[in-house]
Amino acid sequence: MRVLLVGAGGVGTAITRIAARRPFFEAMVVADHDPVRAAAAVAALDGDDRFVAERVDAGDGTAVARLLARHRCDVLLNATDPRFVMPLFSAARTAGATYVDMAMSLSRPHPDRPYQECGVKLGDAQFAQAADWERAGALALVGMGVEPGLSDVFARYAADELFDEIEEIGIRDGANLMVDGLDFAPSFNIWTTIEECLNPPVVYEADRGWYTTEPFSEPEVFDFPEGIGPVECVNVEHEEVLLVPRWVDARRVTFKYGLGREFIETLKTLHRLELDRTDPVTVPSAAGPVAVSPRDVVVACLPDPATLGERMHGKTCAGTWVRGVKDGAPREVYLYHVVDNQWSMAEYGSQAVVWQTAVNPVVALELLATGAWSGAGVLGPEAFPARPFLDLLTAYGSPWGVREQGTR
Repeated sequence: MRVLLVGAGGVGTAITRIAARRPFFEAMVVADHDPVRAAAAVAALDGDDRFVAERVDAGDGTAVARLLARHRCDVLLNATDPRFVMPLFSAARTAGATYVDMAMSLSRPHPDRPYQECGVKLGDAQFAQAADWERAGALALVGMGVEPGLSDVFARYAADELFDEIEEIGIRDGANLMVDGLDFAPSFNIWTTIEECLNPPVVYEADRGWYTTEPFSEPEVFDFPEGIGPVECVNVEHEEVLLVPRWVDARRVTFKYGLGREFIETLKTLHRLELDRTDPVTVPSAAGPVAVSPRDVVVACLPDPATLGERMHGKTCAGTWVRGVKDGAPREVYLYHVVDNQWSMAEYGSQAVVWQTAVNPVVALELLATGAWSGAGVLGPEAFPARPFLDLLTAYGSPWGVREQGTR
């Protein structure tokens, strides 16, 4: 396997550090619009000659396809933010490469009823091309990070091995991470965080299909394992709600994120000030008027989450809560994966959230390389058997858990 990794930010760099310990691939080209960042990611790998650095504009699909061909890469792994999903997705199809991402094509709210009906859903642009990928015998594995990604694998595992009928699948994400000396310091890409938190959340119900609600709706307190404890979680737009029902039979699917009151109020303030906008506004500068996206300004003003590891402490938990019936009796479980920032920093030099995101696409690549996973079309993680993934994740030194819950 020869991999083109596009994006050498926090998650991309963590991917290289995890992959460097595994023998399943022949080469990994680390490409970024910033050649210094790509070179730094490669230089940190102690001379592993399987890795080389390149410069590429992720928005230039033609250039990406040329890079795939020049290095004879048969897989494109997308570690950029969702704005670049479609050019990279198209470049992989042009070059005849397998495509893997961790976030799907962007949504667009319904123009008249944004908090009741879906407009363009996450992943719609990719699924619109599913038949072309399938006819070509090509694979696009979409949403293969931690959430979406591992959370979807948990959903498939629950359906296959833990339940006879599933009433509800709810992704629940929470943490007790703190960053010393900073009042507001998101632990993940703030551009993506704003996008998913301020868009209308999507809920799936079998008798209604997909519909939307207001941001931060339906708050609930969820008790997270391994010392994290109770965290208030709210509805957030996320890919799992669009992926899980395509392959797993469940009557209801939701995604709720433990954001915290202060974080929610900060996001609401950004929205009220229209600083979450992505369309450019004109601002004065020493060189004359400049068009700039308000959201990009917010990103530029905040610290890079990848640099916060040394000041961060605590744990992050990603997981899937499932309620249903097994052997005629009600059952409720929470399947989860916890990463301690102290461990991920000591072991890999990567903070917990980016490391937890990065490990899952590497596990998926290894399963594709060995043939344990295979397929054609635009497929989510639920389309593949869960057990090989979960066994390999444990072999990577990152075990997962299952907690039986009292039925609600």
